[in-house]
Amino acid sequence: MKIYRSEAKVNLFLKITGLRGSYHELMSRFIKVSNLYDDMVFVEERGAFNIHGFGKEVSLNNNIIYKTLQNLIKTLNVKDAKRVDNFFNEHSLSVTKRVPMMAGLGGGSSNSATFLKMVDEVLKLNLSDREKLAIVEPLGSDIAFFLNPLGSANVSGVGEIVEPFEEETPKIDVYTPDISCNTGAVYREYRNNFLKLSDINSVKEWLNKPSKELFSELKIESANDLYPPALSICPKLAEAKKDGYLFSGSGSSFFRVKS
Repeated sequence: MKIYRSEAKVNLFLKITGLRGSYHELMSRFIKVSNLYDDMVFVEERGAFNIHGFGKEVSLNNNIIYKTLQNLIKTLNVKDAKRVDNFFNEHSLSVTKRVPMMAGLGGGSSNSATFLKMVDEVLKLNLSDREKLAIVEPLGSDIAFFLNPLGSANVSGVGEIVEPFEEETPKIDVYTPDISCNTGAVYREYRNNFLKLSDINSVKEWLNKPSKELFSELKIESANDLYPPALSICPKLAEAKKDGYLFSGSGSSFFRVKS
């Protein structure tokens, strides 16, 4: 069976520009990290579908890959749903995890998008881009980016608007301390104690700048609106911070763009 790469991403900047119910509207530059990825492959295994590689502490029902499978089956016609069921009576999924979890690198979102592409390709479901987006949209705002073969993109809305940014994808150096940042908790801390929406016009000038140039101008405190709330609930991040590095997503990873 073919092995698929499920790459990480970093947020060069992340500015929250509005609220949409319980969701946060943002403007961000996503960059894929080509040298940090999970390997995903289907393996022959009869019986109930299983996901290997996440450890016993992660239940199947709470795994984003399994939720992706459930959402996929709900959208298919009876014939294709039966084909998917039959395939997963004979196969499970093996994941070689390299992308740290709860680290602001989009590992789970990338796994979801990669898994959906795997099923689509292997079973020749011929899902449209719109159908794929509808399947994953309820599961996470970052997944839309990973459905595209993009190295860099400007992302807005609640993550569903993905606009390719034409550049040679920069090389990224990622540093992840032994600290777990819960995304939901960081967003709640932002909304409860750090809510100050960024001005869209002041961020727009960043959207057209090459990532290498922009990285040299940004500061960790102002590039990512989630850094202060993450620091509030994970104070050890202050000790882990490195000079010349920015903060990705809700953390806990720091990164730099290589020159």
